Amino acid sequence: MSRVTNIIKLREFRTLLFLVILFVVVGMINSDYLSLQNIDKSLKSSLLYIVLAVGMTFVLLTGNLDISIGGTLGLSAAVSGTILRDGGNIFVAVLAAIVIGLIIGLINGFGVIKLRISSFIMTLAVLSITRVVQVIYTDGKWVENIPANVKGLSNTEIFGVNLLTVMVIIGVVLVQLFLSKSSRGRYYYAIGDNKDGAVSLGIPVNRYIAYSFVVSGICASLAGLIFVSQIGFVSTNAGAGIELTVIAACVLGGVSLIGGIGTVVGAALGAIILVSINSALIYMKVPAFWNDTISGSLLIIIVVVDALLALNASKKAKKLRLNARVLQKEA
Repeated sequence: MSRVTNIIKLREFRTLLFLVILFVVVGMINSDYLSLQNIDKSLKSSLLYIVLAVGMTFVLLTGNLDISIGGTLGLSAAVSGTILRDGGNIFVAVLAAIVIGLIIGLINGFGVIKLRISSFIMTLAVLSITRVVQVIYTDGKWVENIPANVKGLSNTEIFGVNLLTVMVIIGVVLVQLFLSKSSRGRYYYAIGDNKDGAVSLGIPVNRYIAYSFVVSGICASLAGLIFVSQIGFVSTNAGAGIELTVIAACVLGGVSLIGGIGTVVGAALGAIILVSINSALIYMKVPAFWNDTISGSLLIIIVVVDALLALNASKKAKKLRLNARVLQKEA
């Protein structure tokens, strides 16, 4: 019974519950929203955001931000898309994208650690630079005429299940196991929770902060590859503004902006919710210009409610500890 209670108290459970309620409520208004086809479509559409949210979680856990992921996605997608369009090998395209993400992650890490620039300022500057580099690389043109076999990769199925979806889900589970079960994974939580304390424990803080930016950069480049396979072309503003959506997804899934709290599972669920909300508004025939307003309002409501619940739980925990101390003294 206590195990069930502990699961219910988890932020991830509440996020999942909200996702279920969202589908049920919208499904009551428009039954087509509950169709397997729409659920599958929502999940496929959220894969790109899930991958980005996984990388962002690493950075947020250390108490930093990575605003450059949209630029990394766009540049990686443009380079890999060009290679594939010109008849290059798909493995070369994947390798090129990953190297771009790796380099951008190292640059971000260097600026934050060595130059002591705020992660927000540093990654914002890198975002602007990557946008310019993308425009120069593509000569200001869209990358089009991607081979049909590349565009078909995102729809590849195995035993009736989308292969890309399976790969992303397995990746999220493996990353979650790494963060929660391994000592190295728990370093990220320790750094975000108490950086000075982590240093005193002998944790190589700077190295793991750099790792977090590298992971975020690589995840952004992988998202760029997913973008190419799902969309089939790369515009000059591909990924523009996506970083705010990803941060919102992470926060919605229980990842703290001040570091030390959160899971990639929660971040992934947050990404699915944000994508599902946008599709829900379409099924409810709400004008498109209301999308951002409604999504933002819902996010604020959910975060505030969850914060109040967390505060209430904290007060109860403190009260229990106080009662326990009183009883010890009386004994």
